[in-house]
Amino acid sequence: MNTTPTSRLAGYAALTERLSLSVVPNWHESRVALQGGRRVELEGSTVRETYPPPYWPGEELADHLEFALKYDGTNLAVLKRVFEAVGPSEMAAYVRSKPTGKYARRAWFLYEFLTGRRLPLADLTKGSYVDLVQPDGYFTVAPARRVRRQRINDNLLGSAGFCPMVRRTPALQRFVDANLDRRCQTVMSEHPPDLIRRARSYLYTKETKSSFEIERIDPSPSRTERFISLLERAQRDDFCEKSRLVELQNRIVERRFAEEGYRTGQNYVGESLGWRRERVHFACPKPEDLPNLMSGLIAAHERMGAGGVHPVVHAAVVGYGFVFLHPFEDGNGRIHRFLIHNALARRGFTPQGVIFPISAVMLKSPAEYDLSLESFSRPLMQLVEYTLNAEGQMKVLNDTADWYRFIDMTEQVEALFALIAKTIETELSEELNFLANYDRARSEIQAVVDMPDRKVDLFIRLCLQNQGRLSDRKRRTHFQVLTDSEVGRMEEAVQSVYQLDAT
Repeated sequence: MNTTPTSRLAGYAALTERLSLSVVPNWHESRVALQGGRRVELEGSTVRETYPPPYWPGEELADHLEFALKYDGTNLAVLKRVFEAVGPSEMAAYVRSKPTGKYARRAWFLYEFLTGRRLPLADLTKGSYVDLVQPDGYFTVAPARRVRRQRINDNLLGSAGFCPMVRRTPALQRFVDANLDRRCQTVMSEHPPDLIRRARSYLYTKETKSSFEIERIDPSPSRTERFISLLERAQRDDFCEKSRLVELQNRIVERRFAEEGYRTGQNYVGESLGWRRERVHFACPKPEDLPNLMSGLIAAHERMGAGGVHPVVHAAVVGYGFVFLHPFEDGNGRIHRFLIHNALARRGFTPQGVIFPISAVMLKSPAEYDLSLESFSRPLMQLVEYTLNAEGQMKVLNDTADWYRFIDMTEQVEALFALIAKTIETELSEELNFLANYDRARSEIQAVVDMPDRKVDLFIRLCLQNQGRLSDRKRRTHFQVLTDSEVGRMEEAVQSVYQLDAT
């Protein structure tokens, strides 16, 4: 068996191997062939690309750092681990060797941004400014923050406290080009304002019940009404701020579990497999890391709003970022979904007064929703070292904050776009069409018999439950006064409007 290698690792893959770093693997893995041409292989969400021999960057760590920034993208979590391993002197020597090179300047800025340490280098005094990350490869803020020291346009989505990356994948570009907000307006414009008004109430209720049901909670009527009132405020108030988040948590959980601030204990997401057997799906950040992480999330929210980032990207970063940080003991999932609505509404993506019942689609597509969460949690859990005692109390043993601070959230943004597209075409469109058909059926039924509205509604509902027919038992119970001819014509009206085959 021939075991002679045909290629060598390059970029991030080479750096993590040489420096023995424990990291979440980068989405793009590079190799350089000893001979042959370029080829690309896809394995799940990982792109493995092999380059021809002339691409070999060299033997030095700096060579692979530059290669990574050029071909593997900007992975802040991996870069921070690399910078901590190589130290300031080696980094400064690399920058001095290419003082005006765009990749050296980007690496210089990122070193100081990620480590908080200043390299022994004088500020640049000449040369044009370059974007830190390319807007055609990543979603970025605009205008960027101009940094004179490296003559860099800092267009990142966040700060050193919390800074996700979202790549402009072909799938995301197709979603952006689809103009889903306009599609929603088109769907709504096909119906009269009175019908839209009636649909709003149902959609708020549906979103509320679905959000609770995802977590297998059957809320009381008062808790349901409290959540609906919060959703109605989502168009006006910005809830991505500490005091508002605490208020939100207090209003959606049982009063006994209301919290005065962020949690002070370690929590996790898991399931019990029996006495003293617990399966951990996700370990949350350490409580001591939370204040800085949450301040960073809020700062990123403000920066994306001011920086014109696409509303769905903004909503996904805030919503998923929140649930990954899990700052409360209870209510995190419902707040996560609420924040998605809050960002979409305040950025004007959803029409005034209308809510997308996204949770209903999540509930109908649990595997897709779970995957959007697991694409982060599964690789993370390979890095978190923890103990779990007999009482189910967790203690995280290693430093994990950066894995929550610098997340590639591309897959979460793709998932939210897909959920929104499905919501518009199914939940929203179908509800509006259902109400329109309901009005037609009601009008045709009342042309047969002028019954009270409540009776008409009950007749339609019972027919829809029985493929367009009123059962004998229901007729005897509720509609004994109607003749056979009247019932038959009313059934035909329901069947015709809803295109039901009652044969």
